[in-house]
Amino acid sequence: MKRWISHALVLIAALLLWQGLSAGLGLSKLVLPDPARVLQALWHGWQTGYFTPHLWQTVQALVLGLALGAVLGLGGGLILAEVPWLKRLAMPYVVISQVVPKLALAPLFMVWFGLGMTSTVVIVALICFFPLLESTLTAVTQVDAQRLDLFRMLGANRWQTLWRLKIPAGLPGILAGLRVAVVLALVGAVVGEFIGANQGLGAVIIASQGMMDTALMFATLINITALGLLLYGCTLLLEQQLLQHHPHP
Repeated sequence: MKRWISHALVLIAALLLWQGLSAGLGLSKLVLPDPARVLQALWHGWQTGYFTPHLWQTVQALVLGLALGAVLGLGGGLILAEVPWLKRLAMPYVVISQVVPKLALAPLFMVWFGLGMTSTVVIVALICFFPLLESTLTAVTQVDAQRLDLFRMLGANRWQTLWRLKIPAGLPGILAGLRVAVVLALVGAVVGEFIGANQGLGAVIIASQGMMDTALMFATLINITALGLLLYGCTLLLEQQLLQHHPHP
């Protein structure tokens, strides 16, 4: 209870500071609208249904991209952990694929996949891929050596060792990578919509910039923040359930 009160007090203080800066500095509403104006834009956007299709578009792209990136990252991490020579061969190229900014690749994706959701999904998948691959690879390869020896003594094959020992032991690390991927997925979805989408929360930000509607831009950022917190909370709940049913061996 005290924690929630503390959070509420911090939020109230931030809003008061925002209101004070907006009024005290005499800034134009185009530069820094006051909180009341932003909340009005937020309420109007939901009341009229303006935000609904854009939010749904962003959620679709985010979920599809995250699912694709998670499958590739988790599967790739397990394969590289089990095949050392493939890890030595592939990891330099995996790293190269990540150091190239996704924003720089976005125009190329527009050419390959066209404008719309597909390009955004690809960007989200590429952004989510590496954190899950790296966390999975690290978690699975750092299993206690004594437990590995015990499984070998019991005659467990590679699949049994992976499924019954390495994955449960590495689950906390894998889920930590998932938490990072979820946050990055939202960033990737919004950035992808900045460039090649006419619908979605990222597209709303670009449109509000063009209309010089700063209040709408702030309202959209509030929606993005709320969506990110919701997704992160769901990830924490999933982590809690999985770790409860798959305790560390």
